[in-house]
Amino acid sequence: MALTLTACSESKRSEEATREETPSDSMVVKLSEVQLKHAGIVIGNPSMDRVAAVLKLQGTIDVPPQSMMSVSFPLGGYLKSTKLLPGAHVSKGEVLGVLEDMQFIQLQQDYLSAKEKYIYADIEFTRQQELNASKASSDKVYQQARTEMHTQRVLMNAFARKLELIGINPQRLNAGNISKSVNILSPINGYVSKVNVNIGKYTSPTDVLFELVNPKDIHLSLDVFEQDVDKLSVGQQLSAYTNSHPEKKHRAEIILISKNLDKDRMTNVHCHFNNFDSSLLPGMFMNAEVDVNAANALTVPEDAVTRWQNQYFVFVETAKGTFKATRVKPGNGYNGRLQVEGPGISENTRLATKNSYTLLMKMKNSGDEE
Repeated sequence: MALTLTACSESKRSEEATREETPSDSMVVKLSEVQLKHAGIVIGNPSMDRVAAVLKLQGTIDVPPQSMMSVSFPLGGYLKSTKLLPGAHVSKGEVLGVLEDMQFIQLQQDYLSAKEKYIYADIEFTRQQELNASKASSDKVYQQARTEMHTQRVLMNAFARKLELIGINPQRLNAGNISKSVNILSPINGYVSKVNVNIGKYTSPTDVLFELVNPKDIHLSLDVFEQDVDKLSVGQQLSAYTNSHPEKKHRAEIILISKNLDKDRMTNVHCHFNNFDSSLLPGMFMNAEVDVNAANALTVPEDAVTRWQNQYFVFVETAKGTFKATRVKPGNGYNGRLQVEGPGISENTRLATKNSYTLLMKMKNSGDEE
């Protein structure tokens, strides 16, 4: 009896396995021409496409050091005026603010005084040179005049360079246009990220008054786990998108892969956007998708594959209006298509590529009626 029961049990399991591997008649669906038309069933063939696994990453928009500018002023002063707010756009040479201080007046006075003394010293040197040539003056007096002329020229040029450093043109300066204020000019085109001063505040040369960013050279910094680093390479293309607008894709290229891992076993991958978009701001969170391990594979539209009882099926047309549910193994998805593998499935197989779920519901209803 024990042997008989064991044999029966094994026979039963074999029959169940056979039924699982070979679809029964209940997995065949027949529709009339009118039903096909109303159901919107579309018949097509699988195709060989370039399919890649998609590596999903997260990161933020970063700005390289050469695109960030901290604006200070070489001399201290009181901030007289500024109209800047964080986020405001500025152009190169635009006035960011106005400083006032007594030392600006003193510096201009020193330059003009040194200029007048140089002019007098130059005239005196020329006169002593002529007198010395005719031996009407001694060599000592001539050398003294020459030294004085060179000293005053050095002093005048030194004051001129200081004026240029604070934005005053020494060539246009005269006794009638001495100013008590100077303008702080923008060194780049970009926008204001921080304003660290307010009107009336005294600033020193070490203070950072404004912080500017040139957004045209922004980078995307992605965090990549250690096991995924070898899947990426410099020059590889990717698509990035924000949480607020996932439908808007931004193409970018990997330009640098860091060689250091942090405490979480992650590294940074820097990417450069192919096209500048003013809506992307530094610090903004972004998602990215990278195609890796691309290969040719048999694919069908995603709508061609249905799921039932934790298994995946496509409906193969065996005759006009007759479809058989065929089990397949899904793979990577890409651009609305899905990689599939199944017995007898090839590029010549005709199957339902659209509204296959309708066929599944028809098959289930027919099975329930039985």
